Amino acid sequence: MFRERVRRVIQPPAQENIDKLEKFVKEGNYYGAQQMYKSTSARYASAERYSDALNVLQSGACLQLDKAQITCGAELSLLFAETLAKSKVPYDEDTLDRVKKIFKKFPRLSVPQHLELADDDDLQKLSEAIAAAKTRVEGCSSFLKAAIKWSAEFGAHRYGSPELHDMLADYMYSESPEVDIGKVSFHFVRGKNPKKFASALVNFMGKCYPGEDDLAIVRAILMYLSMGNLRDANKLMDEVKMEVELKNLNFPSSELTQYVNYLLLTLQRDALPLFNMLRQTYKSSIDRESMFNELLDDIAEKFYGVRRRNPLEGIGDFFKMMGGD
Repeated sequence: MFRERVRRVIQPPAQENIDKLEKFVKEGNYYGAQQMYKSTSARYASAERYSDALNVLQSGACLQLDKAQITCGAELSLLFAETLAKSKVPYDEDTLDRVKKIFKKFPRLSVPQHLELADDDDLQKLSEAIAAAKTRVEGCSSFLKAAIKWSAEFGAHRYGSPELHDMLADYMYSESPEVDIGKVSFHFVRGKNPKKFASALVNFMGKCYPGEDDLAIVRAILMYLSMGNLRDANKLMDEVKMEVELKNLNFPSSELTQYVNYLLLTLQRDALPLFNMLRQTYKSSIDRESMFNELLDDIAEKFYGVRRRNPLEGIGDFFKMMGGD
């Protein structure tokens, strides 16, 4: 116990270590600095000097990312978010701003276009760019998912901070070399920016496989509705239609989009028989994606109080998606 007290006393002020480690980074000793950032912050945390630990980790994450040391920066970013939870820091705007400052340091770089893929050098460049993009997205995603988990536990919305969900959705969509629109949608519907979500969907329509465009739109609408959010579901549909018109594109016309238009109208009133009739009428279209029936079960429960046959169904989906599975 006495030794522990001594260790706590002799820990220098955080700024002293921050200045020393900044010098290491500027000299190009990234690996050495990384180990010291981790060990120094761990010592502060073990002494319950969490504020100092967070200051060291934030400084290190930002510096490493500034120097394009993505793996190092992402690791320190993740430790920062995990330390927020470990130290039970309440969710507030000041702490959210600290998370945002780190997030803004993650680079946004486009994958090279118009390369001659028959050329070995160009093929190598493309391969390296894709690998680097995946590293950036994975690192940023791990950091923001940990921050979302902290925010959900310590004061934000039960799904986590909407701002953090929007940040993650936007980064995943804009930076992923291979976009998983389902995972992107998962975070956008927990955010508060249907307009940006609509822009992402319309952009996705221009590069997805034939027949995927209506699925993406309907999936997004049903996700909103499964959370009881009829307002943003309607807003998203309106925004998508407006953006499609502005860009002189064709809104995907299919039985599935027809169904979801009817569904949005039906949910505005107490009309469970009509809800069930529409679901049966458009069953073949709904069955195009297995998750649609699960979402519709959630919608029936949210809007009409219809209990799921198995109340455990659907539980864990949030954490499964957050884990990236």
